[in-house]
Amino acid sequence: MSDLTNAEDTNEPRLIVETGLDQRVAEIIEPVIVGMGFRLVRARLMNQNGSTLQIMAERNDGTMTVQDCEALSQAISPVLDVDDPIDKAYHLEVSSPGIDRPMVRKSDFSRWQGNLVKCETSILVDNRKRFRGKIVDVNADGFTIERDQVAYGEEPRVVIPFSTLAEAKLILTDDLIRDALRADKLAKAEAANQNEEDDETPIN
Repeated sequence: MSDLTNAEDTNEPRLIVETGLDQRVAEIIEPVIVGMGFRLVRARLMNQNGSTLQIMAERNDGTMTVQDCEALSQAISPVLDVDDPIDKAYHLEVSSPGIDRPMVRKSDFSRWQGNLVKCETSILVDNRKRFRGKIVDVNADGFTIERDQVAYGEEPRVVIPFSTLAEAKLILTDDLIRDALRADKLAKAEAANQNEEDDETPIN
């Protein structure tokens, strides 16, 4: 599984990408986001409060602070003003993916293995397109879930190839909240250690 734990890779491609206008927006802003050391999770124009352009992003370690959101918003806004892909007034909202996050990269499945996910495939897999269960295994080609509700005649486990994935999202549970808090704490501790190491580097 080590080949998948490439959460440090800003350029790891997304399995699930936008279409139409959302895709155009993503193409404009992704170079800016990557250039600042973040990864784009999702870009979506929604009809709420008039129109809201929701941009989800995160650092490579999965963290995202309020300051990060503000910095990205200030960097993205002028780029969108120049290209002007949206022909109506909209509100820009930059946020973290949240705990019950969309799963868009292979490393997301590795990182959150052991948690519940609900997903939809673009073609039939094991005679259905919608699945819900715990991620029990991940490899380069797909992931295995253990269904939490098994219908008569169905296998309790199903392998879902990444190539068939249309949408996937973590399901909010107490276990997920605990894992997310632990991961956040770990990422902050590693960042603090990195800063201390940088401070201790002698200047010749």
